[in-house]
Amino acid sequence: MFYAYLQYFATFLLYCVNGNAHYHNRKRLPDLDENVILVAPHRTWWDPVYLAFSTKPRKYVYMAKQELFKNRALGWFIKMCGAFPINRQNPGQEAIKYPVKMLKKSQRSLIMFPSGSRHASDVKGGVAVIAKMAKVRIVPAVYGGPRDFSSFIKGARVDMNYGEPIDISDIKRMNDQGIEEVSRRLQEAFDQLDAENESLTQATKFRPLWWLLRIPLGILAILLTLLTVAFAFLASFVWDPDKHRENELQ
Repeated sequence: MFYAYLQYFATFLLYCVNGNAHYHNRKRLPDLDENVILVAPHRTWWDPVYLAFSTKPRKYVYMAKQELFKNRALGWFIKMCGAFPINRQNPGQEAIKYPVKMLKKSQRSLIMFPSGSRHASDVKGGVAVIAKMAKVRIVPAVYGGPRDFSSFIKGARVDMNYGEPIDISDIKRMNDQGIEEVSRRLQEAFDQLDAENESLTQATKFRPLWWLLRIPLGILAILLTLLTVAFAFLASFVWDPDKHRENELQ
């Protein structure tokens, strides 16, 4: 229930801040009863939010650096969003085992950004290995739009584009050659989706109604944010997201 609230809460916040998002080819996404790995190049700090919440009602787990979980309210909040902590310096086997288990046994898909850099597009082997072990398809996606906050809040156009699922079951081994082939297929899909976005992008038009609504919507967004943060802090004392997520595996 809270996850569903977060989906609509995040969508509302994004609309208040930008209000000019366009979603393309969501019909390419598999049915909800098929778990997938949704993969995209990491280009801004807000593209993960678009990626996760533009595909609702699909639920996800995703990796997050363990430092983010030190704050009680933030740690509880992102856990409820599906995050699990990873030591980026020494990920260990849990970085593979946990998402594979969730993909196999729960109704949650996985979001991955296969590079540590926000603007890099190289594909690391983790995506390929997890997809192979969990026997799921990989869905490529790209964010196209403003990469600086000033353009974002001015309402510059945002385009989220989704590609055809990539089946890697024909790749027998995830050795260097296998990972390289997965990387090639994904990069080819990213390039195609970026090209599609470029053909769709139009000049941002002035939208007087949206600008008039921004003040009351902004006040409402601030109030909702404060209430959500307060609720997350209080709820962290009585509700364990890890236990709740484990129950999904029963």
